[in-house]
Amino acid sequence: MTTVGEALVAQLAERGVETVFGIPGVHTVELYRGLATSGIRHVTPRHEQGAGFMADGYARVSGKPGVAFVITGPGLTNTLTPMAQARADSVPMLVVSGVNSVASLGKGLGHLHELPDQHKLMSTVALVSEQVRTTNQLASSLDKAFGPFSTGRPGPTHIEIPLDVAGQEYAAPAENFAPMEPADDDAETITQAVQLLEKAQDPVILAGGGAVIGAAALRELAEKLDAPVVQTVNARGVMFDHPLGVPASPSLAAVRDLIESADVVLAVGTELGPTDYDMYATGAMAQMRNLIRIDRCEQQLGRHDTKISLLGDAKTKLTELIRDIRHKAQPSGAGADRAAQARSMAFEALSTEYQAQVRILDAMRDAVPSAILVGDSTQPIYAGNLYYDSDRPHGWFNAATGYGALGYGIPAAIGASIAEPGTRVICITGDGGAQFSLPEIMAAVDENLPITFVIWNNQGYHEIASSMQDVGVTVVGCDPTPPDFESTAKSFGIPHQHCTADPTAVADALAATARMPGPSMIEIEAPAFRPS
Repeated sequence: MTTVGEALVAQLAERGVETVFGIPGVHTVELYRGLATSGIRHVTPRHEQGAGFMADGYARVSGKPGVAFVITGPGLTNTLTPMAQARADSVPMLVVSGVNSVASLGKGLGHLHELPDQHKLMSTVALVSEQVRTTNQLASSLDKAFGPFSTGRPGPTHIEIPLDVAGQEYAAPAENFAPMEPADDDAETITQAVQLLEKAQDPVILAGGGAVIGAAALRELAEKLDAPVVQTVNARGVMFDHPLGVPASPSLAAVRDLIESADVVLAVGTELGPTDYDMYATGAMAQMRNLIRIDRCEQQLGRHDTKISLLGDAKTKLTELIRDIRHKAQPSGAGADRAAQARSMAFEALSTEYQAQVRILDAMRDAVPSAILVGDSTQPIYAGNLYYDSDRPHGWFNAATGYGALGYGIPAAIGASIAEPGTRVICITGDGGAQFSLPEIMAAVDENLPITFVIWNNQGYHEIASSMQDVGVTVVGCDPTPPDFESTAKSFGIPHQHCTADPTAVADALAATARMPGPSMIEIEAPAFRPS
């Protein structure tokens, strides 16, 4: 007999799932039946929030949905924060949970892990939440859960299997759900976009996280149009060290000026959200003339005043534009000059402190080429989100934009490392943020992953303290005592190094850890906040 739990594991494997992040519990025992012989790797975090963030980091690097197994009730609610972060950043994630027996649902009988309506709760965050109430619903529920990963804007989805269903004999599937394919643009719409781009004298391209899939086509089109490419946080690396690249936040005045000076703006795979485009909460984004948008989500295309909307993934649509743009004059080099000016002015606009932190990030990149830098909300990450040029796509991501969840860096770095074995991953987290998820480092130890955990230790929440002081609020609650990270690293059984917040010192420490197998820790002694 094949149970529903066994069929779930088998069907996940058939769909290409190679790794599951999860903490088994009494309410998921039947979901684990058959997992050991399935070929799917199981990674055990120390908290369900860690499972979700690991799935997020895995998905961003691999391009495949990250999958988490969690228990009913508290296990699932612990995963809500990672799901919300994934939804904000369009990261494909599937969370599979248990739920109490079908007959008890909604009756408030006091069962273990009971929620008033778990399914309804998950529907507020998940793009799709399916409840498998009968043994023949599994396949169609999986179809629906995987649907957003291939059509429309991806994000988190959820399947819950009641306790009394998971162990039952698997029945023949009900009629499968067939996800609708998005309508393609008609030829006239592509022609209109091509004509507008051909006539543009000062075009600018805005690249979001959705542009990464078409990075090569993006560079080709930018060169054909002689167009500077402004990269949001999740697009960094698509134009590394390119004369047309602008690896700076569109919230900076110099980059806003570049965008507003454009006679045509092509926005590729970006939601034009305020955490990228209005970081300083001015209430307004840069004005964009003749805006052309490319996005795989039809609803997203309708959220801004757009001249032309192209529905589809970035690689396909950019390739179509490259194919059809025939009459553009030879690039004059003016685009590179505009990009260089924006880069220079954007960097000069940073505070001296942030400039120093960007130089440290540059030193990290150069010390360990092609490493993946995963961040939490901490000062160097804030600085890098304003200005940092990653040397590879998927080489710079963090949770300091979008939903902005703290505690993301350590588990997401673990997921990233599993997605790309052998690649050095550098996790940058503050001493405060590290304490949200510090135990997850033991999962990296269990898996012997080549991750360098960099702790930016400024003895508290420096950035928040500065924000409070700037608006005249007495600083309270921003100085939680950090642990002794050297002793913590020793208890984890991993190497630890101290260094100062100096680019050369950081680069030397990183180069040394890159030669070590398995995880290690570098603690950067950064200046602590001193109220003025």
